Amino acid sequence: MQGAQRARKLGKRFIVMDNVLVVLGFYLVFPMIAVRFVDQLGWAAAAVGMALGVRQVAQQGLALVGGSLSDRFGTRPMVVAGMLLRAAGFAVLAYAHNPLLLMVSCVLSGLGGSLFEPARGALAVKLTRPAERNSFYALMLTLEGACSVLGALLGTWLLSFDFYWVAMSGCAVFVLAALLNALLLPAYRVAAPGTGALAALRTPLSDKPYLALVFALSGYYVLNVQLMMLLPVLVTKVAGTQQAVAWMYSMDAALSVLLLYPLARLGARYLTEPVRLLGGLGMMTAALALVPLAAGVPSLFAAVALFYVGLMVAEPARETLVARYARASARASYMGLGRIGLALGGLLGYVAGGWLSDSSRALQAPALPWLVLSGIGAVTWLVLARQFRGQFALRTGAVAA
Repeated sequence: MQGAQRARKLGKRFIVMDNVLVVLGFYLVFPMIAVRFVDQLGWAAAAVGMALGVRQVAQQGLALVGGSLSDRFGTRPMVVAGMLLRAAGFAVLAYAHNPLLLMVSCVLSGLGGSLFEPARGALAVKLTRPAERNSFYALMLTLEGACSVLGALLGTWLLSFDFYWVAMSGCAVFVLAALLNALLLPAYRVAAPGTGALAALRTPLSDKPYLALVFALSGYYVLNVQLMMLLPVLVTKVAGTQQAVAWMYSMDAALSVLLLYPLARLGARYLTEPVRLLGGLGMMTAALALVPLAAGVPSLFAAVALFYVGLMVAEPARETLVARYARASARASYMGLGRIGLALGGLLGYVAGGWLSDSSRALQAPALPWLVLSGIGAVTWLVLARQFRGQFALRTGAVAA
């Protein structure tokens, strides 16, 4: 028993350290893409949004396949292969001087994520007990906030020299992460022995309440991805400097360190996961509705801060809700299918965000993107509230094996 507890403890520590590298490499590159191609090079925001949306679909849309492969072959091969694919995508991005190369780099990066994300998510479920998952996810998100600002600061600094160094630095981080996983990650299996890839695929696909939750969450992700698309562009425009993106992520890190873990602990003690998810989504929706009223940098950052707080309330609850469904026979497949909502919401969020940005400039209606996005948030809130009141609410007490 002590050996099993020690293995769990060491495994959780490795997941946390591995996640630090993954988040650092991601935020070093992706927030800079919209700034580079839309703000610096003057490309149409819709075109850049399409490339980012395709990355989202490639990563999250194929995560179910990546998860089933992890259930069949174990986590280490999928994690290492996925991280090397993402590194290759960033290497192509360093030379992306036309939309085709940008698209290719985004597809490679997304395919890499489709392999390593479900495996890592299933490993977190395997190594954490149900009672401790909320706190574990909160800790992970707290560190993600700090790593995101560090990545954004480094990316902003490198962008002042050349975007080539931004992309190649992200490539180097993921090569390092792949090497560490190849050398240090034990050969964990996240599914029950004897689980076939097709059987692992069928299990979550037959879980109708889980499918309903996954698709409803796509609206939540439409709002979430604006941290990569519209908000960096708007903050840069209002502040008049690219450094403002780093300021935005610095605020995110400060709020995460100060509030995320206490909010998660208090929320878990007094509120159910559906209540916390709906509360956080409501704050995110209200924040986007307030963006058109911002008269300068302080008021804009106040709206962004409210968005971040809503995300901090919602995200640990969302992770815990999704983890409750994961059956031992197909953990990674559940984690992969859970990304379908992110694939759909991410594609819509990036493409619609870019199109709305272009349209708002053409129509001289700067409030247009934010009003539409807040409307999507309100509809998503209503859909989720209806699901939680019906059949899904009866399953919130279930605990995955």
